[in-house]
Amino acid sequence: MEFSLFAHMERLTADQSHEVLYSDFIALCKMADDGGMRAIWTGEHHGMEFTIAPNPFTTLVDLAHHTKNVRLGTGTVIVPFWHPIRLAGEAAMTDLITGGRLEIGAARGAYSYEYERVMPGLDAWDAGQRMRETLPLVRQLWAGDCTHDGTFYSFPSTTSAPKPVQQDGPPIWVAARDPNSHEFAVQNGFNVQVTPLWQGEAEIENLMSTFEGACAAYAGPRPKIMLLHHTYVASDAADADLAARELSRFYNYFGAWFQNKRPVGQGLMEELSAADMAANKMMAAENMRRDLTIGTAGDVIDRIKRYEDLGYDEFSFWIDSGMSAERKRASLARFIDDVMPAFT
Repeated sequence: MEFSLFAHMERLTADQSHEVLYSDFIALCKMADDGGMRAIWTGEHHGMEFTIAPNPFTTLVDLAHHTKNVRLGTGTVIVPFWHPIRLAGEAAMTDLITGGRLEIGAARGAYSYEYERVMPGLDAWDAGQRMRETLPLVRQLWAGDCTHDGTFYSFPSTTSAPKPVQQDGPPIWVAARDPNSHEFAVQNGFNVQVTPLWQGEAEIENLMSTFEGACAAYAGPRPKIMLLHHTYVASDAADADLAARELSRFYNYFGAWFQNKRPVGQGLMEELSAADMAANKMMAAENMRRDLTIGTAGDVIDRIKRYEDLGYDEFSFWIDSGMSAERKRASLARFIDDVMPAFT
């Protein structure tokens, strides 16, 4: 089992300084690097203070100057927002600047809020089809001259300038849930990243089963699969219960952004009331405590051992939570010092 950190800047209120938030983000990433994590993942989002990440390549280039060994991944780039030639070139340039440390996590996107603003009229189906047309083209553009006449993109002979440092280009990971997405990834030789949310271990098992089914139908080599999960390593049971309440609040906002029904001003969603959150039984703290990777170091080790037994190759510590920077750092320190050594 390998380990990585999944992180963004989170701005919950207008009085929080972006400069301080970015400094806190860099500090977490340096901890991950110093602590021996394999990779850092940071994504792409637009117009949302909840998850500040307008261009992951810019962020990763800066992270390369603050870290030494850790791999640097887009987690994830929203593929339909990018022309294939631009995506191939910017990724290759990032790979060059970072010394060949780039990995590409790719997704169709999930928030209709972003679709409405960046590509009006786009829906999840068309976004997925655009991703499936684009990602194989990125590899072809890295390899040499490529001509394409497709459903969404057409261009004469073109190549990526520059070329990536890594032979055959940076590894590509596809965010997948349904069987078709797993099959697309596996058949194209892409790694798979899965994100179970609040449905517990049954969902974690089902996602692995879907991946294994895609692998069984493919004669080529088995790609890797990464489990991205909200994680908190607590000092004791009371601390774990507090984390569950904090993550319950996070998921209430997460769900509200997906529903895209509440007013948003200056990138901040209208505040959810205590009654709003109490009425959302699915996101109740006791469910977070049960379903996410929350607990003392021993609890977290036991959970990740089960994920490892299922066949997951990498566990990504999703640290976005609405918690204070101090609580995030304490949890990550316990993960590095007390959890990771159990898997060496």
